[in-house]
Amino acid sequence: MLSKNKNAPLQTVREATFDFLRSVEVDTIFGNPGSTELAMLDRWPDDIHYVLGLQEASVVGMADGYARATGKAAFVNLHSAAGLGHSLGNVYTAFRNRAPMVIITGQQSRELLPNYPFLGASNAVDFPKPYVKYSVEPARPEDVPDAIAQAYRIAMQRPWGPTFVSVPADDWAHMCTPVIPRLVSTDCAPDPEILKNAARTIKDAKQPAFVVGTEVDEEGVGEEMVRLAERIGAPVYAAPFAARIAFPENHPLFAGFLPAAPEKVAQALIQFDVVVAVGAPVFTYHVPGKSILAESDLSIFHLTVDLATAASAPLGTSIVGSLRFSVPQLASQLPQADHSCPTLRAPAREPARASEITPAILLWEMGQRLSPKTVLVEEAPSLRPLMQEYVQLTEWGSFFTMASGGLGYGLPAAVGHGLGKPDRKTVCLIGDGSFMYSPQALWTAVQQDLDLTVIVVNNGGYGAMRSFSKVLQVRNVPGIEIDGLEFPSLAQGMGCRARRVTEVEKLAAALDEALCTKGPFLLEVEIGSEVQLLY
Repeated sequence: MLSKNKNAPLQTVREATFDFLRSVEVDTIFGNPGSTELAMLDRWPDDIHYVLGLQEASVVGMADGYARATGKAAFVNLHSAAGLGHSLGNVYTAFRNRAPMVIITGQQSRELLPNYPFLGASNAVDFPKPYVKYSVEPARPEDVPDAIAQAYRIAMQRPWGPTFVSVPADDWAHMCTPVIPRLVSTDCAPDPEILKNAARTIKDAKQPAFVVGTEVDEEGVGEEMVRLAERIGAPVYAAPFAARIAFPENHPLFAGFLPAAPEKVAQALIQFDVVVAVGAPVFTYHVPGKSILAESDLSIFHLTVDLATAASAPLGTSIVGSLRFSVPQLASQLPQADHSCPTLRAPAREPARASEITPAILLWEMGQRLSPKTVLVEEAPSLRPLMQEYVQLTEWGSFFTMASGGLGYGLPAAVGHGLGKPDRKTVCLIGDGSFMYSPQALWTAVQQDLDLTVIVVNNGGYGAMRSFSKVLQVRNVPGIEIDGLEFPSLAQGMGCRARRVTEVEKLAAALDEALCTKGPFLLEVEIGSEVQLLY
């Protein structure tokens, strides 16, 4: 534990913890409490907002959305053992999303732990591993505030991520000294010599290109990335499965989205002699296949803050360091292009009219109505290629999805975004199957009166599974179809205004109502079960 000021006045563990939270400007905690947390919750302070979620996975998803929206570590209060277990799918997603988060769970009283008590978690620190950056159950009650402070500092180190502290129920009333306020830097500088070598190679290249990923928006270097691309007039691709906006999609240099398939990535990039991956792995794939990039003369440079993705990259030279340093430093070493680049991506054309609502028609109509300032949170995996075609995202901080591939993140994350950015409209585009993983998050949106529109795309099943069944040529797969759900009824049962639209002639008016209504609103859009191929 950290060193203490032995002359400081004593406080309870609870008081010292809340004083630390205030010192790092924490004013919101997300939770679903149980009996082992009551001592922490006793006489809850007025200056910290407790946001209740009705299931632990929803709570972690909300905290994830809030952390990514604000860039601040979210604090989470969960029940011991089973409560943490409920949350683990979204803990994994938070790890893959690189969402800074401190999860504090209760534990049974210390005197009961040797006898495997009810609600006790044996080896609690191992429960969330390996998908937390730090996990601890302090050896002594007086070490709890410093353990929480350490968890916070580690969560905020690049790359961000969740951390975990297990606190026995009887620790909160023990006396301890306050946490010593201190500053820990969170940035690291790239190797200047390797960066110079990259600049020389790019300068000599005839056809350079960029592949840009989540870290650019995450680190707030979007405008610097635009200036870097414009400096050499090179095309920019969004990396496979970028979980945030990677580049303004109306920019002339934006060349489109790379699919998560090795052959298709190679087909797109083999025409270039240098590719610079900025804030993205090299590369994220979803399906196996053979890539010819390793056999080509293509030079790859990789700018990232994430040592793990740098170490795992099969190709190229990785330059580890904060993008707020590496991106402008690289730009400063490159000559200004003396020609302009033509627009590389043609604007989407309005899809053909049909007698029923098709995915393309829905996404076109939605794309025509979204304000650039709207925050779009998406969890409709089978519709993502069409969304990328018809919904143009142009503002930094305007798009979020999960990096894990696990469902149950989108709706609670949208609630967290609404809490983190209350001045911006949040829209959650979500599939019918995805919605049912964390539907109770809608109750929290109502209780908090968030400006949130939820668009449930109902195709009667798991569209991604239908797509992969077709790609893999498998038939008669059980568990794909979903029938008998009334989404407006579910929403209204939690106090949320809602409606359903099934006719193409009424779609535009329904979207206008949903997107213009202040406060929580759910719109169910029924589409056909047509299979959308992902790759």
